[in-house]
Amino acid sequence: MKRSTLYAVAAVLAVAALFFVMTTARAKVRCRVCVEFRGRTNCATAAGSTEQAAREGAQTTACGPIASGMDEQIGCGRTVPASVQCQTQ
Repeated sequence: MKRSTLYAVAAVLAVAALFFVMTTARAKVRCRVCVEFRGRTNCATAAGSTEQAAREGAQTTACGPIASGMDEQIGCGRTVPASVQCQTQ
């Protein structure tokens, strides 16, 4: 392998590692949210700097596969979750 290719791969890995560290460093709360919407159920986990942020992220992620279109995404996001489990990291 050429030296320039190795440097490029190393640079990409370094940027990816930096991105991972920066996005998870602020995450202090992890929540698992299960949403039931129009007869379908899905669960998702998200991390955030606050419980509110983690819950919203998990609910948005859980709604993704069970809601189609913007109207359903908004409706699902406003639905009271079937279950919420949060823990501080």
